[in-house]
Amino acid sequence: MTATTSPVEVFGRYPSIIDLPDLVETQTRAWNEFIARDVAQANRSEIGLQKLLGEIFPIYSYDKTLCLEYVGYELGRPRYTIDECRKLRLTFGYPFKVRLRLIKTEAIEEEVYLGEIPIMIGGGEFIVNGSERVIVSQLHRSPGVDFSYDQASASDSRRLHSCWIIPERGSWVELNVTKKDILQVRIDQSGKFSAITLLRALDESLGNDRDLLRHFYKTKRVKKTKSQTEKAFAKSITDKVAVGDIVVLKTGEVLVPSGEIIPETAALEIAGSDLAEVEIIAGDVEDIDMLIVNSLHEDPTKSHEEALLKIYGRLRPGNPVQLEKARDLFHEKFFDAQRYRLGRVGRFRLNRKFNQDIPEDTQVLKPEDIIGSIRYLIGLRSGEGEVDDIDNLGNRRVRTIAELAGEEFRKGLLKLKRTAQERMNLENAETVSPRTLINSKTFSSAVDYFFGRSELSQVVDQANPLSQLTHERRLSALGPGGLNRKRAGFDVRDVHLSHYGRLCPIETPEGSNIGLISSLALYARLDDYGFLTAPFRKVNKGKLAKKVVYLRADQESGLVMAPADVALDDKGQLTSERVLARRDGDNVEVSPEEVDYVDVSPSQIIGVSAALIPFLEHDDANRALMGSNMQRQAVPLLIVEPPTVGTGMETIVARNSNMPLYATADGEVDYADSATIIVGEETYDLTKFRGLNDRTTQNHRPMVEEGTKVKAGDLLADGAATRDGELALGKNLLVAFMTWDGFNFEDAILVSERLVRDDVFTSLHIEEYEVEIRETKLGKEEFTCDIPNVGEKALVDLDETGIVRIGTFVEAGDILVGKVAPKSKSELTPEEKLLHAIFGKAGVDVKNASLNMPPGTRGVVIDAQKFSRRVNLTDAERAKALGVIREAEKEFLRALRIHSAGMLEGVTAALGEAVIDDLTGKPVELDDTSTYDELRRIRLLSVASMEAAADAKKMAKAQEVINECQEKIDEKESEKNKVVNRLSRGDELPTGVLEMVKVYIATKRNLRVGDKMAGRHGNKGVISKIVPIEDMPYLEDGTPMDIVLNPLGVPSRMNVGQILETHLGLAARTLGIRCYTPAFDGAKEEEIEGMLERAGLPTTGKFTLFDGRSGSPFEQSVTVGVMYMLKLHHLVDEKVHARATGPYSLITQQPLGGKARFGGQRFGEMEVWALEAYGAAAILQEQLTVKSDDVDGRTKIYESMVKGLNILEPGTPVSFEVLTNEIKGLGLNMQLHKKAATL
Repeated sequence: MTATTSPVEVFGRYPSIIDLPDLVETQTRAWNEFIARDVAQANRSEIGLQKLLGEIFPIYSYDKTLCLEYVGYELGRPRYTIDECRKLRLTFGYPFKVRLRLIKTEAIEEEVYLGEIPIMIGGGEFIVNGSERVIVSQLHRSPGVDFSYDQASASDSRRLHSCWIIPERGSWVELNVTKKDILQVRIDQSGKFSAITLLRALDESLGNDRDLLRHFYKTKRVKKTKSQTEKAFAKSITDKVAVGDIVVLKTGEVLVPSGEIIPETAALEIAGSDLAEVEIIAGDVEDIDMLIVNSLHEDPTKSHEEALLKIYGRLRPGNPVQLEKARDLFHEKFFDAQRYRLGRVGRFRLNRKFNQDIPEDTQVLKPEDIIGSIRYLIGLRSGEGEVDDIDNLGNRRVRTIAELAGEEFRKGLLKLKRTAQERMNLENAETVSPRTLINSKTFSSAVDYFFGRSELSQVVDQANPLSQLTHERRLSALGPGGLNRKRAGFDVRDVHLSHYGRLCPIETPEGSNIGLISSLALYARLDDYGFLTAPFRKVNKGKLAKKVVYLRADQESGLVMAPADVALDDKGQLTSERVLARRDGDNVEVSPEEVDYVDVSPSQIIGVSAALIPFLEHDDANRALMGSNMQRQAVPLLIVEPPTVGTGMETIVARNSNMPLYATADGEVDYADSATIIVGEETYDLTKFRGLNDRTTQNHRPMVEEGTKVKAGDLLADGAATRDGELALGKNLLVAFMTWDGFNFEDAILVSERLVRDDVFTSLHIEEYEVEIRETKLGKEEFTCDIPNVGEKALVDLDETGIVRIGTFVEAGDILVGKVAPKSKSELTPEEKLLHAIFGKAGVDVKNASLNMPPGTRGVVIDAQKFSRRVNLTDAERAKALGVIREAEKEFLRALRIHSAGMLEGVTAALGEAVIDDLTGKPVELDDTSTYDELRRIRLLSVASMEAAADAKKMAKAQEVINECQEKIDEKESEKNKVVNRLSRGDELPTGVLEMVKVYIATKRNLRVGDKMAGRHGNKGVISKIVPIEDMPYLEDGTPMDIVLNPLGVPSRMNVGQILETHLGLAARTLGIRCYTPAFDGAKEEEIEGMLERAGLPTTGKFTLFDGRSGSPFEQSVTVGVMYMLKLHHLVDEKVHARATGPYSLITQQPLGGKARFGGQRFGEMEVWALEAYGAAAILQEQLTVKSDDVDGRTKIYESMVKGLNILEPGTPVSFEVLTNEIKGLGLNMQLHKKAATL
């Protein structure tokens, strides 16, 4: 149920033909298909985990006496809740169990636990070791075949063509033409050799020259005729290329070797010999491509076996050459499916390129593939066919999480296979079982590596809902098997024609990753091969069809594509005489009949972030890029407000971000408060003040009341940066474009004190601090409020266990958790023993190891949680735990009664007869007194009744009821068991940790000078001054401005969209409405002027402003309006840092660097130059010695200050000593000799 605060006026004229797809479908669908948890084992397709396990098993022992077969797998219920995993730094996953069968004298079948498979929550996040991570999809060069060319040299303009055959897994094959017109091949990084050698090795039928030449040239047999003279016959074969050796039959003499041009003398000799016919290549030498003939001359091999030996010598140089080894190596390289795999995509692209019909499940290399590649290269040399553009999205595909995870899991399973085979040989054949053979650590470590340390596994950007959503939709060209940012050139980073409707041309980072990391366009989808597709509507003879077709980039080639804003009549006929369209990247003007397809929406070209920018079409692309990126950096505010001028995408983004809470089923709200909403049988727990990855806050605010009717998908509660289910990243402010005493120099921003007073831009940030108790060599650490050498004032806010009380305001240096650690114990004197006996723990030899607030931080303690292994409990704690366990068991019994009754009622209704108790022979009845055992028997009795039924339809319906109710019972029992286990066994803490305390501090950050703000058009700046309300420029009616921006920030940046937003925003606020102006389909200038007229405002949007300090009007009229401004997460509170004394580096004795380490500011060489320029020698000497790293000098100057003297005795800086020691380490004995000063 979504409420709107004010009416909305939509300016879009071209509504989208299709609804926007699920924006996170790429992630969720790929992962669900990969794990196939909800699919029965018998129904699972050969994809994902099922395919991986099928590839690895069966595993045979080396002597083939044992065989380990795969039967099926199961993903169980997670052991911990999401919140427990977050707090205890655990992975939220399904227990992964594989059923294996060991075949020896008799079969043994067992279930083996292999670890946990992380669960995808929301739209693509996983909780791994307590933090939310996302696997970014990879955009990489597609397997298949690619053709390209290079220029021979600067002086030689010939094109030297080359070809790559790229597999999904295995060796790359490179074919290229040399300057000498010879075709050479390279396998991976091997040395080059003749392509003919590879052809001979691929197939025995290609071993002889005659068959090879027939594959690539049209040949003809020239026969001698009785009427023909010898001279005439000789002339017909002179200067032709011989196919096969021309041999005299009687003598066996080779007159012309295969592939050689027949000279006149040899032709006459052939004519006079006993040969009846000669096979030659058809055509004159000048007219045929001699590439294969030349390559044949370069090939030293003459048979299949020789070719194998030659290739073996190239791939394994230095190894002794043996035919069997050579045959095995070549087979492994190209014909072993475990080592060489083209993949479905590679086979599809090869078939498409060469018009082959090899089945897609044939994923090893075939001779036809190499022959096809060579033929295509020959064709390119004669102007047939086209070279491939490797930056075209037709040649690049997306590797989703399923493919990336599958590759890593496969490595783990291969290790598991090797260890299992080794154990088969070592284990006793009688006692061996599947569990003893399988080492689950090999697989679970591969899973942990992929989700925890892989380059494409990233901590989710959770600054706001938009940043999370765009992170899930991101594509990276980096990562394993991808590009390197240092070597990636301009071409691969640039916007390509094929990106249209598939990748957003705007949203990409600004740094070294520009163009390598991109985002999916709004309507883009992946096809079965992983290629990006874009939707279009088919046009038949100028009439638009209703059907939407998704096309790959290569399918667009040669087609005429018209934009979505073409003129149409009511019947869908294109009405313009000429239509401006695009064909192969060129703008063309065509008749309606020539148009093939039309876009489905004007905004289909862009991505999610760019689609949130109103008047995007009026912004320069560079600024639009900044605007897209800065929206992702907006901090969620305490008081949120949707934009007055939006694009209509705000609600869609919020819904797909999974931060607001939506109903999963229809019903009526039975109960609603700030923590829980109950709708029918569904209970929704609201998240309260939970810190996100970027230290921003997720806090659900209920939007329904008791009695509210809701449908599935309706809004129940708003989340971070959403209002009424709509994205609300910033605030609508009254803005003036004018100068004000130079305070908006260099894009600086002037803001009114009202924004601070009314908490307009106040945001809440949550920090998490933790401290652990471990068992050390000297004894156990301890949480306590009894801390040595700490005054009472510092301990006043700690409870008896040493943990700070909730609600306490804490500042830098305050103790959050009191902790003592044992010191190294020394022999105690009798006097010390007496003191310890009198004063207790305060006198024990312990040191203060408390958790303190870091420098520069402050806030309120909102939560403190203690976790322990449940050892050494007090009687009170034990009694409390037992009480909670009893309560959990009572709750489970209540749920069991409800669901058992539901099962009984459903089965009775389905079968049309009562369920009979086999003990009493009467119908089963339940009431509030039914025991646990009686309730447990309900399922057995229901199943027995169902099986006794004769009607198959009734049986199926009853089975469905039983399964549904049993699933709910299992879920409740699992929840109960979790509570019991946690209270009886304790929390699962890291190895060596006995107890752990987490303290959560909430900090309110108001607007301050130095904070970074931005609009949605790339107009960013830093707050330079917060001006009193009375001093701000004001309108004639006394309304003061909220914010003043520099007018020079518009013309050079060319982001005029902000001016249009300002005008339309003012008109909308005056009329009490909100406006949606979609990208590329927004409000026109006349419409904005019309809105201003409706509101009774000047159509120029300019007003006379008055100076708040003097009351006099400004000389020029000023553009005033309403703009949506964001506060970005570059907050000055998190950046300001100061230090007097602090930690020093042990080696150089210089202060550490950086705020995180409480470091100092470096007095660098430029600062030294400044002091040198002033001749401030004494100050300079202090800076470089006693104030830096002259340890002895520090001590001496401290002594002289204590004595009231003013004597500086500088010594040698430690960093200089480090330098001399480094030089000594190089073998140069550098010594320092002090020289007496001379005047």
